[in-house]
Amino acid sequence: MKWRGRERSSNIEDRRGQRSGGLGGLGGLGGSRGGGIRIPTGGRGSRGGISGLIGIVVVLGIIWFVTGQNPLDMLTDGSSIGSASSATSRQLPAEGQDELADFVGVVVKETEDLWNEQFAAIGENYPEPTVVLFSDAVNTACGAADSSVGPFYCPGDSKVYIDLSFYDQLHRQFGAPGDFAQAYVLAHEVGHHIQNLTGVLPEFNQRRQAMSQEEANAWSVRVELQADCYAGVWAHYAGQENLLESGDIEEALNAANQIGDDTLQKRMQGFAVPKTFNHGTSAQRKAWFERGYLSGNPGDCDTFSGNV
Repeated sequence: MKWRGRERSSNIEDRRGQRSGGLGGLGGLGGSRGGGIRIPTGGRGSRGGISGLIGIVVVLGIIWFVTGQNPLDMLTDGSSIGSASSATSRQLPAEGQDELADFVGVVVKETEDLWNEQFAAIGENYPEPTVVLFSDAVNTACGAADSSVGPFYCPGDSKVYIDLSFYDQLHRQFGAPGDFAQAYVLAHEVGHHIQNLTGVLPEFNQRRQAMSQEEANAWSVRVELQADCYAGVWAHYAGQENLLESGDIEEALNAANQIGDDTLQKRMQGFAVPKTFNHGTSAQRKAWFERGYLSGNPGDCDTFSGNV
Protein backbone atom coordinates (compact mmCIF):
# COMPACT_ATOMS: atom_id res chain seq x y z
CA MET A 1 0.00 0.00 0.00
CA LYS A 2 1.32 3.45 -0.93
CA TRP A 3 0.93 5.10 2.44
CA ARG A 4 4.21 6.85 3.24
CA GLY A 5 4.11 10.62 3.13
CA ARG A 6 0.33 10.80 3.25
CA GLU A 7 -1.73 12.73 5.78
CA ARG A 8 -2.49 11.09 9.12
CA SER A 9 -5.80 11.26 10.94
CA SER A 10 -6.08 13.68 13.85
CA ASN A 11 -8.38 11.18 15.59
CA ILE A 12 -5.60 8.99 16.99
CA GLU A 13 -5.34 8.69 20.76
CA ASP A 14 -2.01 7.22 21.82
CA ARG A 15 -2.22 5.49 25.19
CA ARG A 16 0.78 3.23 24.68
CA GLY A 17 2.79 2.89 27.86
CA GLN A 18 -0.06 4.05 30.07
CA ARG A 19 -1.19 1.82 32.92
CA SER A 20 -4.85 0.88 32.96
CA GLY A 21 -6.96 -0.03 35.95
CA GLY A 22 -7.58 -3.60 37.03
CA LEU A 23 -9.15 -5.74 34.36
CA GLY A 24 -12.80 -6.40 34.86
CA GLY A 25 -15.55 -7.85 32.76
CA LEU A 26 -17.02 -6.14 29.76
CA GLY A 27 -20.31 -4.73 30.90
CA GLY A 28 -23.29 -3.15 29.18
CA LEU A 29 -22.83 -1.16 26.03
CA GLY A 30 -24.65 2.00 27.12
CA GLY A 31 -24.23 5.38 25.56
CA SER A 32 -24.50 4.25 21.98
CA ARG A 33 -24.83 7.10 19.55
CA GLY A 34 -26.23 4.92 16.78
CA GLY A 35 -29.68 4.93 15.30
CA GLY A 36 -31.47 7.15 12.86
CA ILE A 37 -28.84 7.72 10.17
CA ARG A 38 -29.64 6.00 6.90
CA ILE A 39 -26.96 3.74 5.59
CA PRO A 40 -24.88 5.37 2.85
CA THR A 41 -25.75 4.01 -0.57
CA GLY A 42 -24.28 6.58 -2.93
CA GLY A 43 -20.89 8.02 -3.65
CA ARG A 44 -18.38 6.38 -5.92
CA GLY A 45 -19.59 3.34 -7.75
CA SER A 46 -23.16 3.69 -6.51
CA ARG A 47 -25.62 1.23 -8.01
CA GLY A 48 -28.62 1.51 -5.70
CA GLY A 49 -29.56 1.09 -2.06
CA ILE A 50 -30.89 -1.33 0.53
CA SER A 51 -33.61 -1.09 3.13
CA GLY A 52 -35.02 -2.87 6.13
CA LEU A 53 -31.75 -3.70 7.88
CA ILE A 54 -32.24 -6.04 10.81
CA GLY A 55 -30.66 -5.05 14.12
CA ILE A 56 -27.70 -7.13 15.16
CA VAL A 57 -25.29 -7.77 18.02
CA VAL A 58 -22.09 -5.84 18.53
CA VAL A 59 -19.00 -8.00 18.51
CA LEU A 60 -15.73 -6.64 19.77
CA GLY A 61 -13.43 -6.92 16.81
CA ILE A 62 -11.82 -10.35 16.59
CA ILE A 63 -11.74 -11.37 20.25
CA TRP A 64 -12.90 -14.84 19.37
CA PHE A 65 -10.04 -15.76 17.11
CA VAL A 66 -7.46 -15.36 19.88
CA THR A 67 -9.45 -16.37 22.96
CA GLY A 68 -11.75 -19.05 21.57
CA GLN A 69 -14.52 -17.51 23.69
CA ASN A 70 -17.74 -16.14 22.29
CA PRO A 71 -17.65 -12.34 22.74
CA LEU A 72 -21.43 -12.33 23.11
CA ASP A 73 -20.92 -14.12 26.42
CA MET A 74 -18.51 -11.42 27.54
CA LEU A 75 -20.95 -8.67 26.73
CA THR A 76 -23.87 -10.44 28.34
CA ASP A 77 -22.52 -11.86 31.58
CA GLY A 78 -19.43 -9.77 32.24
CA SER A 79 -16.95 -12.65 32.13
CA SER A 80 -13.35 -11.56 32.60
CA ILE A 81 -11.12 -11.64 29.57
CA GLY A 82 -7.90 -10.91 31.40
CA SER A 83 -6.17 -14.24 30.85
CA ALA A 84 -8.33 -15.90 28.26
CA SER A 85 -5.72 -16.03 25.51
CA SER A 86 -3.26 -18.87 25.21
CA ALA A 87 -1.27 -16.78 22.74
CA THR A 88 1.70 -14.81 23.97
CA SER A 89 1.80 -11.08 23.32
CA ARG A 90 4.93 -10.08 21.39
CA GLN A 91 6.00 -6.50 21.89
CA LEU A 92 7.53 -4.87 18.82
CA PRO A 93 10.62 -2.66 19.05
CA ALA A 94 9.81 1.01 19.61
CA GLU A 95 10.91 1.93 16.09
CA GLY A 96 8.58 -0.65 14.57
CA GLN A 97 5.74 0.48 16.79
CA ASP A 98 6.16 4.11 15.73
CA GLU A 99 6.12 3.19 12.06
CA LEU A 100 2.97 1.14 12.59
CA ALA A 101 1.40 4.06 14.45
CA ASP A 102 2.09 6.27 11.43
CA PHE A 103 0.60 3.61 9.15
CA VAL A 104 -2.54 3.34 11.28
CA GLY A 105 -2.94 7.12 11.20
CA VAL A 106 -2.78 7.17 7.41
CA VAL A 107 -5.25 4.28 6.97
CA VAL A 108 -7.69 5.87 9.41
CA LYS A 109 -7.48 9.16 7.49
CA GLU A 110 -8.27 7.35 4.24
CA THR A 111 -11.32 5.68 5.85
CA GLU A 112 -12.44 9.11 7.06
CA ASP A 113 -12.20 10.49 3.54
CA LEU A 114 -14.30 7.63 2.16
CA TRP A 115 -17.05 7.71 4.77
CA ASN A 116 -17.26 11.52 4.86
CA GLU A 117 -17.85 11.36 1.12
CA GLN A 118 -20.46 8.60 1.46
CA PHE A 119 -22.40 10.33 4.24
CA ALA A 120 -22.24 13.70 2.47
CA ALA A 121 -23.82 12.06 -0.59
CA ILE A 122 -26.97 11.44 1.46
CA GLY A 123 -26.89 14.81 3.21
CA GLU A 124 -25.49 13.54 6.52
CA ASN A 125 -22.42 14.40 8.55
CA TYR A 126 -20.03 11.58 9.41
CA PRO A 127 -18.99 11.58 13.09
CA GLU A 128 -15.46 10.22 12.81
CA PRO A 129 -14.39 7.53 15.29
CA THR A 130 -11.28 7.82 17.44
CA VAL A 131 -8.67 5.07 17.17
CA VAL A 132 -6.92 4.31 20.45
CA LEU A 133 -3.44 2.78 20.45
CA PHE A 134 -2.70 0.93 23.67
CA SER A 135 -0.25 -1.57 25.07
CA ASP A 136 -1.16 -4.57 27.23
CA ALA A 137 -4.48 -3.32 28.65
CA VAL A 138 -6.97 -0.51 28.30
CA ASN A 139 -10.11 0.91 29.90
CA THR A 140 -13.05 1.62 27.61
CA ALA A 141 -16.70 2.61 27.86
CA CYS A 142 -17.44 -1.09 27.24
CA GLY A 143 -15.27 -2.19 30.17
CA ALA A 144 -11.61 -3.09 30.60
CA ALA A 145 -9.79 -5.25 28.08
CA ASP A 146 -6.29 -6.54 27.47
CA SER A 147 -4.38 -7.09 24.27
CA SER A 148 -5.51 -10.72 24.03
CA VAL A 149 -8.85 -9.52 22.64
CA GLY A 150 -7.29 -8.22 19.44
CA PRO A 151 -8.52 -5.02 17.78
CA PHE A 152 -12.10 -4.10 18.69
CA TYR A 153 -14.73 -1.40 18.41
CA CYS A 154 -16.60 -0.07 21.44
CA PRO A 155 -19.97 1.51 20.57
CA GLY A 156 -20.20 3.10 24.02
CA ASP A 157 -17.47 5.62 23.19
CA SER A 158 -17.32 5.21 19.39
CA LYS A 159 -13.66 4.22 19.52
CA VAL A 160 -11.56 1.53 17.87
CA TYR A 161 -8.91 0.00 20.13
CA ILE A 162 -5.74 -1.74 18.97
CA ASP A 163 -2.51 -2.95 20.55
CA LEU A 164 -0.04 -2.68 17.66
CA SER A 165 1.68 -5.91 18.72
CA PHE A 166 -1.38 -7.65 17.28
CA TYR A 167 -0.05 -7.05 13.79
CA ASP A 168 3.02 -9.15 14.54
CA GLN A 169 0.71 -11.90 15.77
CA LEU A 170 -1.44 -11.57 12.64
CA HIS A 171 1.67 -12.24 10.57
CA ARG A 172 3.47 -14.87 12.61
CA GLN A 173 0.67 -16.82 14.27
CA PHE A 174 -2.14 -16.49 11.78
CA GLY A 175 -0.22 -16.43 8.52
CA ALA A 176 -1.58 -13.09 7.28
CA PRO A 177 1.40 -10.82 6.50
CA GLY A 178 1.40 -7.55 4.60
CA ASP A 179 0.41 -3.96 5.20
CA PHE A 180 -2.90 -4.33 3.39
CA ALA A 181 -3.86 -7.22 5.65
CA GLN A 182 -3.29 -4.75 8.49
CA ALA A 183 -5.34 -2.09 6.71
CA TYR A 184 -8.19 -4.59 6.22
CA VAL A 185 -8.38 -5.16 9.98
CA LEU A 186 -8.70 -1.43 10.63
CA ALA A 187 -11.24 -0.90 7.87
CA HIS A 188 -13.30 -3.78 9.28
CA GLU A 189 -13.42 -2.17 12.73
CA VAL A 190 -14.40 1.17 11.20
CA GLY A 191 -17.17 -0.79 9.49
CA HIS A 192 -18.56 -1.54 12.94
CA HIS A 193 -18.60 2.21 13.59
CA ILE A 194 -20.72 2.67 10.47
CA GLN A 195 -23.09 0.01 11.79
CA ASN A 196 -23.29 1.83 15.10
CA LEU A 197 -24.16 5.11 13.40
CA THR A 198 -26.78 3.54 11.14
CA GLY A 199 -28.51 1.83 14.06
CA VAL A 200 -27.60 -1.77 13.23
CA LEU A 201 -25.73 -2.32 16.49
CA PRO A 202 -27.99 -0.44 18.91
CA GLU A 203 -31.15 -2.17 17.73
CA PHE A 204 -29.82 -5.60 18.56
CA ASN A 205 -29.13 -4.43 22.09
CA GLN A 206 -32.90 -4.33 22.45
CA ARG A 207 -33.57 -7.59 20.61
CA ARG A 208 -30.85 -9.94 21.73
CA GLN A 209 -32.45 -10.78 25.06
CA ALA A 210 -35.09 -12.72 23.15
CA MET A 211 -32.56 -14.69 21.10
CA SER A 212 -30.97 -18.01 21.90
CA GLN A 213 -27.18 -18.19 21.82
CA GLU A 214 -27.30 -20.02 18.49
CA GLU A 215 -29.59 -17.37 16.99
CA ALA A 216 -27.36 -14.58 18.27
CA ASN A 217 -24.33 -16.30 16.75
CA ALA A 218 -26.08 -16.55 13.38
CA TRP A 219 -26.94 -12.85 13.36
CA SER A 220 -23.45 -12.00 14.60
CA VAL A 221 -22.11 -13.63 11.44
CA ARG A 222 -24.22 -11.24 9.37
CA VAL A 223 -22.91 -8.14 11.13
CA GLU A 224 -19.31 -9.27 10.82
CA LEU A 225 -19.69 -10.06 7.13
CA GLN A 226 -21.19 -6.62 6.56
CA ALA A 227 -18.14 -5.07 8.25
CA ASP A 228 -15.97 -7.16 5.91
CA CYS A 229 -17.94 -5.83 2.95
CA TYR A 230 -17.48 -2.26 4.19
CA ALA A 231 -13.73 -2.97 4.42
CA GLY A 232 -13.93 -4.05 0.78
CA VAL A 233 -15.69 -0.80 -0.12
CA TRP A 234 -12.77 1.05 1.44
CA ALA A 235 -10.31 -1.10 -0.56
CA HIS A 236 -12.18 -0.04 -3.71
CA TYR A 237 -11.79 3.60 -2.67
CA ALA A 238 -8.08 3.05 -1.97
CA GLY A 239 -7.72 1.72 -5.50
CA GLN A 240 -9.39 4.80 -6.94
CA GLU A 241 -6.97 6.93 -4.92
CA ASN A 242 -4.06 4.99 -6.50
CA LEU A 243 -2.95 3.63 -3.12
CA LEU A 244 -2.93 -0.05 -4.03
CA GLU A 245 0.19 -1.97 -4.93
CA SER A 246 0.52 -5.36 -6.55
CA GLY A 247 -0.61 -8.07 -4.15
CA ASP A 248 -2.53 -5.81 -1.76
CA ILE A 249 -5.97 -7.28 -2.40
CA GLU A 250 -4.52 -10.79 -2.18
CA GLU A 251 -3.12 -9.87 1.26
CA ALA A 252 -6.55 -8.77 2.45
CA LEU A 253 -8.26 -11.86 1.02
CA ASN A 254 -5.67 -14.08 2.69
CA ALA A 255 -6.28 -12.34 6.02
CA ALA A 256 -10.04 -12.84 5.62
CA ASN A 257 -9.39 -16.49 4.89
CA GLN A 258 -7.08 -16.99 7.86
CA ILE A 259 -9.57 -15.53 10.35
CA GLY A 260 -12.66 -17.40 9.19
CA ASP A 261 -14.44 -19.29 11.98
CA ASP A 262 -13.91 -22.68 10.38
CA THR A 263 -10.20 -22.12 9.72
CA LEU A 264 -9.55 -20.79 13.22
CA GLN A 265 -11.47 -23.52 15.01
CA LYS A 266 -9.69 -26.20 13.03
CA ARG A 267 -6.37 -24.55 13.85
CA MET A 268 -7.13 -24.30 17.55
CA GLN A 269 -9.02 -27.53 18.22
CA GLY A 270 -8.74 -29.66 15.11
CA PHE A 271 -12.40 -29.44 14.10
CA ALA A 272 -15.12 -26.86 13.47
CA VAL A 273 -18.53 -26.46 15.13
CA PRO A 274 -20.72 -24.45 12.71
CA LYS A 275 -23.42 -23.53 15.25
CA THR A 276 -20.79 -21.62 17.25
CA PHE A 277 -19.61 -19.56 14.28
CA ASN A 278 -20.07 -15.84 14.96
CA HIS A 279 -17.90 -14.14 12.31
CA GLY A 280 -18.39 -16.28 9.22
CA THR A 281 -16.44 -18.95 7.40
CA SER A 282 -13.28 -18.21 5.48
CA ALA A 283 -15.20 -18.47 2.21
CA GLN A 284 -17.91 -16.07 3.43
CA ARG A 285 -15.45 -13.49 4.71
CA LYS A 286 -13.48 -13.51 1.47
CA ALA A 287 -16.66 -13.33 -0.62
CA TRP A 288 -18.13 -10.33 1.23
CA PHE A 289 -14.84 -8.42 1.27
CA GLU A 290 -14.52 -9.04 -2.45
CA ARG A 291 -18.11 -7.99 -3.03
CA GLY A 292 -17.45 -4.61 -1.43
CA TYR A 293 -14.17 -4.23 -3.28
CA LEU A 294 -15.63 -4.96 -6.71
CA SER A 295 -18.72 -2.81 -6.15
CA GLY A 296 -17.42 0.14 -4.16
CA ASN A 297 -21.02 0.68 -3.01
CA PRO A 298 -22.00 0.27 0.67
CA GLY A 299 -25.54 -0.40 -0.50
CA ASP A 300 -24.36 -3.73 -1.87
CA CYS A 301 -23.33 -4.86 1.61
CA ASP A 302 -26.77 -6.12 2.67
CA THR A 303 -25.94 -9.26 4.61
CA PHE A 304 -29.32 -9.21 6.33
CA SER A 305 -31.45 -10.35 3.40
CA GLY A 306 -31.38 -13.96 2.28
CA ASN A 307 -28.46 -16.32 2.66
CA VAL A 308 -24.93 -15.20 3.37
